[in-house]
Amino acid sequence: MAEENESMEMISFGIVASAGQARSLAMEAIKTAREGDVAAARKLLEESQQAALGAHDEQTKLLAREAGGDHVPVDVLLVHSQDHLMTSMLCQDLAEEMINLYEKLGQITQ
Repeated sequence: MAEENESMEMISFGIVASAGQARSLAMEAIKTAREGDVAAARKLLEESQQAALGAHDEQTKLLAREAGGDHVPVDVLLVHSQDHLMTSMLCQDLAEEMINLYEKLGQITQ
């Protein structure tokens, strides 16, 4: 049981780390677009999406375990990791929209 909890802790921390990196890159993409470099902003958003893949992979493993009948214990750390993942996904969605807006603004003002 202790080994399972340790494994769940590592999975949760992995999700938090990947999601945190994804969110940071998405915010950097927004800042870069605001500064006028839309191409670099899109590259940062791609990096953000790549960083999020690690979190998605861990989440998918947990979902597959649960679907296979192996109950996944839910604790505060796992819930916290899911909050981080969802926040990073929302940040990526908003970053994409803001990059598009900054791109349009740049075209209008040229």
